[in-house]
Amino acid sequence: MKRSHIVLALIWATAAAGPAYADEAGAAAVRAAIEKMTGGSVEPDSVRPAALHGLYEVVLGTQVVYVSADGRYLLSGDLIDVAQRRNLSEERRSLIYKAAIDRVGEETMIVYAPERVKHTVTIFTDIDCPYCRKLHNEMKSYNDAGIKVRYLAFPRSGIGSESYRKTVSVWCAKDPAAAMTRAKAGQKVEERSCDNPVRRHLELVKELGVNATPTIFLEDGRRVPGYVPAQRLTEILEQKR
Repeated sequence: MKRSHIVLALIWATAAAGPAYADEAGAAAVRAAIEKMTGGSVEPDSVRPAALHGLYEVVLGTQVVYVSADGRYLLSGDLIDVAQRRNLSEERRSLIYKAAIDRVGEETMIVYAPERVKHTVTIFTDIDCPYCRKLHNEMKSYNDAGIKVRYLAFPRSGIGSESYRKTVSVWCAKDPAAAMTRAKAGQKVEERSCDNPVRRHLELVKELGVNATPTIFLEDGRRVPGYVPAQRLTEILEQKR
């Protein structure tokens, strides 16, 4: 058998083997290794056997890494199930992203919903971002496609900037959705202040590693960067993993 064929056979055999369940000693070794590496400053959110024998999946905030059962080796990268053509690391991160967004809560967001909701997306938006404005101008197309759009605030100029003050004014308006539409059109919004979620949204920006607007999160936690027209977004939402 050619060497390339042997390598492929090993890959497929590994992918087909399924999850491996090690004992608690392995998880303890992994936790001890993380503690030693970080000086005890970081506590893993979860440690569990990975799909690949001999590795443990370790979740640190929104990061997913893999550590050998003896705690000696750490692997930072995506774990792919070749047989099923699935990115297991991406799937895990998506669940983490979804949980983080759910904790913030829809009540802190500005929402545009159709009468019949087929899908829901959550979008980090900047009032002054050109592509955010382009997306907002097509809100009717998203809603007509059955897509509910939920906005989280990401004034990229930072706290204290004119964009930040504008964002706070929108969230504090009597009708935030209408105020957002005016602001996106470049119209002046009455300056207002209130107990608002903008700082919390900015904390979530850091937590999720968002660095651009618009950034779209699908209902299952998958991330889609940039502006996406309604028809294409519908296709993505209806794609199976």
